[in-house]
Amino acid sequence: MNRKLLQSVREYKKESIMTPILVIFEVFMEVLIPLLMARIIDVGIANGDMGYILSIGVVLVIMAMVSLFFGAMAGRTGAIASSGYAKNLRHDIFYKIQEFSFKNIDHFSTSSLVTRLTTDITNIQMAYMMTIRMLVRAPIMIILSLVMTLTINADIALMLLITVPILGGALIFIAKKAHPHFIQVFDEYDVLNNTVQENVNAARVVKAYVRAEHEDEKFHKISGIVYKLFTAAEKIVAWNNPVMMFTMYLV
Repeated sequence: MNRKLLQSVREYKKESIMTPILVIFEVFMEVLIPLLMARIIDVGIANGDMGYILSIGVVLVIMAMVSLFFGAMAGRTGAIASSGYAKNLRHDIFYKIQEFSFKNIDHFSTSSLVTRLTTDITNIQMAYMMTIRMLVRAPIMIILSLVMTLTINADIALMLLITVPILGGALIFIAKKAHPHFIQVFDEYDVLNNTVQENVNAARVVKAYVRAEHEDEKFHKISGIVYKLFTAAEKIVAWNNPVMMFTMYLV
């Protein structure tokens, strides 16, 4: 993420650092649980040792509760960090707009600035939350899963090593295909906001010249364009889950 954008984190650095740490602890507990379940099957059930099964079962319940606690705390700190970051970023952009020169004021339309302060900041907020949570969680989960799998069965670990690059390549390909569509959507948002703004500001003029039907057609047209672009992008992104399932079952 752009360094200039990250300057708006400011007083929420603590939560931004705590969130990845809590996610790492959550993932560590989640990965250990299957290992203990394997111990219950291989040792407890195989030997008919009910005491061992109960003792490991209690440990599993405790670990599940601890993992839940870390997950809940990570969600809380992540929400505080991303919401606070969005608040600061919105504040910084608003005050930057106030300092615009006359040249810049003519360069940016009102609808474009409204989009920057609303939709774009909301998207950045969600991206920031996913960065401090999912972007940390995914690689840690992969690394710890491989380590734990190696302790159980090296052949299965080898299969995972083969699967990860194939899956990663497929997901990157899907993201690259969907990216241009989302860029177009954000451009059309400006046009949509501008259309709404013109219609609202000149409502009396529209009524006076009986242009309501024309304005309706104009709005439906741009709204339809946004819908088609979003649909096209989501159709591509929808391939994520089928590709993941296919890769896992294939390997």
